[in-house]
Amino acid sequence: MILATTCYLEYENKVLMLCRYKKRKGDIHEGKYLAPGGKFESGESPDECVIREYKEETGLTLINPILRSVLTFTSERPEDVSYVFVFAANRYFGELKECREGKLEWITSSELSNLNLWESDRIFLQGLRESGHSLAKFVYEEHELQHYKVLFYNS
Repeated sequence: MILATTCYLEYENKVLMLCRYKKRKGDIHEGKYLAPGGKFESGESPDECVIREYKEETGLTLINPILRSVLTFTSERPEDVSYVFVFAANRYFGELKECREGKLEWITSSELSNLNLWESDRIFLQGLRESGHSLAKFVYEEHELQHYKVLFYNS
C-alpha cells in the first residue's frame, strides 16, 4: 500500500505541473503531467507530507493547502493499492527551482485538459473545478483505466 499527497498550486490563472522524466526503468509516469507531490514519511500527516514534498520538488513552500480529494487507486496487483490525498493551494513563498524528477511548468488552467494526463486525473480535475471536494476510486489494469466511482461534494 502506498500513501501519497499531491497539490495543485494555482496562481494568476496558471497551475504548476510537473512533466515527468524517466526517473527509473519502468517508470509508469514517464511523459505524464502530474501535480508535484510524493510519498509519506513515517509519522507525517497528509498536510505535513504535501508541504515537505512540494518544497523538495519545487523549492516553493505552500501556504495553507486545502484537502480537496482522497483518491484510491487499485489494480490487479494488491500491492499496487495507493491512497492519494489531493490538495489545492493558491499561495506560496520561495523561488522555483529545477526538479530532478522532470520539468516544472506553469500551465494556464484552460490548457490543463490538453496535457498528457492520466485518465483518472482528467475525471477528478473536471469535477473538482465544478464541485470542490471528492472521494474517488479508480481501477487500473495494465495502466488502462477499467472503471471508476467518484463522489463529489459542494464546498
